[in-house]
Amino acid sequence: MPERSSKPKPPPKKRAPAATQDTNLVASRVFGEFLAKADPDAAPPAKNPAAVALGKLGGAKGGPARAAKLSPKKRAAIAKKAAKARWKRTPNSE
Repeated sequence: MPERSSKPKPPPKKRAPAATQDTNLVASRVFGEFLAKADPDAAPPAKNPAAVALGKLGGAKGGPARAAKLSPKKRAAIAKKAAKARWKRTPNSE
């Protein structure tokens, strides 16, 4: 077999060790760069007024309609269960 002329190999590229490139730090840096480029004067998207009105309407109707449908015995059972859950919590758990 004929001898091949070989080119000298380039020196290996220096990279930071994998342990120093923490994924969370990289993500934080990328996100920070993104926020720096974001337009600070951009207004948040406006809400659809029709959807807002429907949401308010449903919330205003829901509770009283459900209470009217329940029997007094069932309402009392729900209230007792809620009170028991409230008293079960310790003051520092919130």
